[in-house]
Amino acid sequence: MKFKTIEWRDDRVRILDQRRLPREVRYVDCQNASSVAKAIRTMAIRGAPAIGVAAAMGIALAAKKIQGRNPLDFTQSTEKVCYEMRQTRPTAVNLFWAVDRMQRILDQVHIHGVEKTKTKLVKEALRIYKEDIEVNRKIGVFGKRLIKNEDGVLTHCNAGALATAGYGTALGVIYAAWAEGKRFQVFSDETRPQLQGARLTAWELFQEKIPVTVITDNMAGWLMKGGKINLVLVGADRIARNGDTANKIGTYSLAVLSKYHGIPFYVVAPTSTFDLTLTSGWDIPIEERDIKEVTHFRKKPITPEGVKAFNPAFDVTPHGLIHAIITEKGIVQKPFHKNLRKMFSTPNSCRERFQTVPYFKEGR
Repeated sequence: MKFKTIEWRDDRVRILDQRRLPREVRYVDCQNASSVAKAIRTMAIRGAPAIGVAAAMGIALAAKKIQGRNPLDFTQSTEKVCYEMRQTRPTAVNLFWAVDRMQRILDQVHIHGVEKTKTKLVKEALRIYKEDIEVNRKIGVFGKRLIKNEDGVLTHCNAGALATAGYGTALGVIYAAWAEGKRFQVFSDETRPQLQGARLTAWELFQEKIPVTVITDNMAGWLMKGGKINLVLVGADRIARNGDTANKIGTYSLAVLSKYHGIPFYVVAPTSTFDLTLTSGWDIPIEERDIKEVTHFRKKPITPEGVKAFNPAFDVTPHGLIHAIITEKGIVQKPFHKNLRKMFSTPNSCRERFQTVPYFKEGR
C-alpha cells in the first residue's frame, strides 16, 4: 500500500483522516486516548478492523502516559479509557474484541506490576495491528480464486486498507487476484450518505492502478441485469452465528438484487468479526448517526429545511442471501450455523486441514 491507515508513533497514534479523502491526504496525530476515541466517533478512521486497532492503540497510549505505580489507580484509570472506547461505535464487534484483549492484559497488573503491564499493553496493541494485516492477506489468498479474468466485481462501501490495519478484506481479495495476474473490472457503489465507495474505495484502487468505475447506489440492479456484474464482495461489521451479517447500509439491497439475478454474493471478514453470542442478525445493535449526514453534504443543506431524515449506518443481510463467507481460515459454505460451529470449535493447531473441507467448495 502507498499509504498507512494507522501508525503507532510511541508517544502518539497517527491516523489518516479519511474525512478529507480524496481531495486531501492529511494525518491526525492523536496524543491521548480521547482524541483517538473522537477520531473513531467522527469517522476520521472507520471500518471494523481499523477501529479495533485504533481502540487498542488508544488504550496503550493512555496506559503509557499514566503516572504512578499504584496498581489500583492504574487499573481504574485504564478501565475508564476502555469504557470510553466501547462507547464510540456500537455495531462493529471488532472494536469490542480488541478492547477485550487489552482488558485481559490489564487484569494481570497485580501479577506483573504497572510498568511491565504498560509494556505488555503496547505490545498487545501492536500485535493486534500486525495480526490484522496478516489475516487480511490470508483472506486474499482464499478469496482470489473466486475472481476470474474479465469478471465484473461489485463492491459496497470501503473494505480495503483504509478499513483495516492494511491490505483489506473485500478489497484484499481484489488485491490478491490482481497481484496473481488476473485482469477484471471493479465497480464501486458510491455508498450514500458518507460516499465511502466513491471517495475511499475508488481512491484506494486508483492508487494501486486497478480499474474501478464508480456507480450510484441505485445503478447496481441495472448493471446486474445487463450482465456487467459476475460477483459481489462486501465486508462486515458483525456476523451472528447463523451467518446473518451487519454491514454498511445498502448491503442488504445488493444481496436481494444478487439473489434475483443469480449472482454470487460473498461476505469477506476476519474471524474477529463474528459474534457467536448472537443467534441471529436481529440481535445486532444498529448504529444511527446524525441525520445531517443525509440532509447535508460538506456542511451544505441538500434537503428543504425542517424535513425529517433517517440515518441507520448499517443494515443486516440474512444468511440465506449470502453465497459464502470468506475468512482467514477458509471459505465457509452453507449451512453456516453448522460450518461456523465446526470452524470455531476446531483447535488452532488443527484448523489448517479444514481450509478447504468442509468449508470450501470450488466454483460459484
